[in-house]
Amino acid sequence: MKDFWGKVHTLRWDDHRYYHQCRINQTLHWISAISFLIAYGMLWTDPASAGLIGWLVGMVTRQSGHIFFEPRGYDHANQATYEFKETIKAGYNMRRKGILIGVWLSLPVLLYASPSLFGWIQPSTNAQEYFHDVGLIWLSLGIAAIAFRTVHIFFLRGVGWGMAWAVKILTDPFHNLTTYWDAPIALLKGQRLELIEKDQHAPGR
Repeated sequence: MKDFWGKVHTLRWDDHRYYHQCRINQTLHWISAISFLIAYGMLWTDPASAGLIGWLVGMVTRQSGHIFFEPRGYDHANQATYEFKETIKAGYNMRRKGILIGVWLSLPVLLYASPSLFGWIQPSTNAQEYFHDVGLIWLSLGIAAIAFRTVHIFFLRGVGWGMAWAVKILTDPFHNLTTYWDAPIALLKGQRLELIEKDQHAPGR
């Protein structure tokens, strides 16, 4: 178990130092974490709404931080190029995220064109039922995306790393909430980028 949690810690630290240096991105991740925790709570009572919140709020804020605010030039703090970081990233790098976002955006269009989803579901008859179906399909996409990448990592790095990545992803909202709570304060103080030491292994990061 110590080795397993060591893998989770390594994945978290690499993710933080390579992809979460911008305080704006950290703040958006903090907002995203809150929305995902709300979605987690709603899974048991209203899974469709959980899917809508998770994607429309959680994923939009989270990925906006990466796309628009995180620096993509040479990383002097870690002495790494952006291309190198994208190559070694365990989870969804920007190319994979682009594909996932494309699928996410296409699903409501597909459902509108075929309300029964080619006979797989009961077709919706009004807007409320349509968005309910969209929420469930988006929730299914999220589960499938995590399961697919987890199994993929099994073959790339081994079962232990795959399971560690899955645990990291599912617990990221809890971790981000406690890690990035001070990002908005740092922004108000004028700090755009967190000063990350190259060889730092900060507990809880």
